[in-house]
Amino acid sequence: MNYIVTLLSIFCLACMSCSRNHDNSTALRTKAGKLKALWGSDGDAMLASQGFTGPGASDFLPLEESDLQGALADGAIALPLHEPGEPGSGVPSLDQFREAMAGLAHVFQNVYFNTDDYVLRKAEFVAVIDRIAGYLKEHADTHISVAGHCDERGSESYNLALGARRSNYIRSLLVKRGVDPDHIHPISYGKERPSDHEHSPTAWSHNRRVEFKIHEK
Repeated sequence: MNYIVTLLSIFCLACMSCSRNHDNSTALRTKAGKLKALWGSDGDAMLASQGFTGPGASDFLPLEESDLQGALADGAIALPLHEPGEPGSGVPSLDQFREAMAGLAHVFQNVYFNTDDYVLRKAEFVAVIDRIAGYLKEHADTHISVAGHCDERGSESYNLALGARRSNYIRSLLVKRGVDPDHIHPISYGKERPSDHEHSPTAWSHNRRVEFKIHEK
């Protein structure tokens, strides 16, 4: 009897999934014009320029907040042993980290992301990560903050989660290149600290970023 109940449950779940997919597809077709006006085609252009292919602007459907829940744990690297500012850590709080100036400005450059994305899609940004990793391995007393930022679209909680994915992804790239994970401190500001306060696709592309600040003992 339990076996039959289980089969019926699976069948019902499959039917519900199909119904949702159908509803999403229908909603997508009817709202394609509005979505294109809201999000623009910046993501398509950037992906295409790097040889990535995928759905066109008319097929775009924004992620839901639930899409990010639990995803931060996928292949996650353990957080630093001590938080900045914690007694005994020897590292000040993050608000005392500073922007890289003068000769280091070309090393600790911002990296930028596509809409609703947390993976670097351009070789020039991967090169930035390589330079940062090289510097940190040569200067073992340096700590950095890796701050994830988003554009203004979407809810506060969604953008905080997306910003966290961006900062943790960059941290994982640095760790894979041999940087001490205890010297890399991720943080997400979501959409709360835009670098460009305009309300346009160009401004949004400036705000989808990870910024670096440093502390040298």
